[in-house]
Amino acid sequence: MIGIHNLTKTYKGSTVLNIEHLEIQKGDSLGLVGNNGAGKTTLFSAILDLIQPTTGYINNNGIKVNESEEWKSITSAFIDETFLIGYLTAEEYFYFIGELRGQNKADVDAVLSQFEDFFHDEILGQKKYLRDLSKGNQKKAGIVAALIGNPEVIILDEPFANLDPTTQIRLKKIIKELSADPDVTVLVSSHDLMHVTEVCDRIVVLDKGEVVKDLLTSEETLNELEAHFS
Repeated sequence: MIGIHNLTKTYKGSTVLNIEHLEIQKGDSLGLVGNNGAGKTTLFSAILDLIQPTTGYINNNGIKVNESEEWKSITSAFIDETFLIGYLTAEEYFYFIGELRGQNKADVDAVLSQFEDFFHDEILGQKKYLRDLSKGNQKKAGIVAALIGNPEVIILDEPFANLDPTTQIRLKKIIKELSADPDVTVLVSSHDLMHVTEVCDRIVVLDKGEVVKDLLTSEETLNELEAHFS
């Protein structure tokens, strides 16, 4: 589904990504972990064609992401609040995203109705601009927006950060449900090793931009990751 080939990214002479080869198969639920500066967000940004690699290329569904936009119709993401449109209300934003993805208001409402307990009555009907919501509520809005339109590839960068425990538990259930669909590929980065091992079938560890571990999740994975970062 996603192939990364001889990928490097260099800023001012410093290499922040150096991945010779990484394949993410259709239906994978992949957790990306690493310390600050490991290159997680940089990798996701390259996959989304938000930054240009210094060398190498990335395929999404057989399409080089920097040569065509055809992959965008099957791919969605939430990296941070810059993905939002701050001067829109949540409802306006959801309908806008739906329109971009060929969904009418009824389609979008059907999606939103599935996330009432995730929203905790703090997102819809508030008559607030997205920019005026808390960081956690902005994140909730961005995550749900990424699920509109039945994307085949979903990329979430640090989705558990700034969320309260109840919402984190609900989010884990949402990600597990997405991952259970063999036609959906989910990529999640997180500093929380326990959360990511709970929701992902495969864990990739980045260290200074390089893949140092690529593990199928098992009962021993959390201990192995904790030992690695100790």
